[in-house]
Amino acid sequence: MNIAIFVSGSGTNCENLIRHFQTHQNAASSNPVTVKLVVSNRPDAYALVRAQKLGIPTVLITKQELGTPANVLPVMQQYDIQFIVLAGFLPLIPDYLIQAYPRRIINLHPALLPKFGGKGMWGHHVHEAVKAAGETETGMTVHYVSPVCDGGEIIAQFRTSLSPDDTVETIAEKEHQLEMQYFPAVVEQVLRETFNS
Repeated sequence: MNIAIFVSGSGTNCENLIRHFQTHQNAASSNPVTVKLVVSNRPDAYALVRAQKLGIPTVLITKQELGTPANVLPVMQQYDIQFIVLAGFLPLIPDYLIQAYPRRIINLHPALLPKFGGKGMWGHHVHEAVKAAGETETGMTVHYVSPVCDGGEIIAQFRTSLSPDDTVETIAEKEHQLEMQYFPAVVEQVLRETFNS
């Protein structure tokens, strides 16, 4: 099971996933999961450095290049990619890629969808909106990618309570702790269900 991780930023989730699948592999498994490639739309994404330090090949595909199948699909084929995980990847995934990987692209969103999703809702923008709304909880959502931004079927959600004293920064930290704790296991479960069904 060869996966690609798509990233745009610092890559803490990317590194967490790589380490998970490098260290938690069951040697007897007939379907080991291998992170074969890390793709970023930004050349300055620190996720690329993290991946390279862990021995994972990296490719830069700009937001503009992403729009053309000939720029992306041959790369996916070259690395025999069977599944894509978005871990802080900001550009909208084009329809051709969703069609090429039906129910084989999942995304991590830093809020409890359907709240605080859609265009412009990423990173600190989400946490600011959660704070402004006076929410008593926040969390993370893992969902399938569909043509609708943050609109795909929800796979899993994990929650954390908030207090009025929480700042945008502490909200972000609480949510990020959930990602570090749960995201790799959710990805692994989805992969097992996808490839063992």
